[in-house]
Amino acid sequence: MKILYFASLKAKTGIGSEDVTPPASVGTVADLIDWLKGQGPGHADAFADLRLLRAAVNQEHAGFDAAIKEGDEIAFFPPVTGG
Repeated sequence: MKILYFASLKAKTGIGSEDVTPPASVGTVADLIDWLKGQGPGHADAFADLRLLRAAVNQEHAGFDAAIKEGDEIAFFPPVTGG
């Protein structure tokens, strides 16, 4: 599974992307977030306030309840506005 971090999440984790193999119990974006929080203090900080977080699964905007599986690309980014 490929994880991409953008903007403040990239700054807090210290990385732009990583390949991970979460446990089989991780089946949704929310499960993945919970697991990622335990990967270190930068990850815990990046995912501390879910109101400031959006996700995409395979380049499609997705809710935290979206199903994920091995081989997916999950991107995390702050909310953005147009103008």
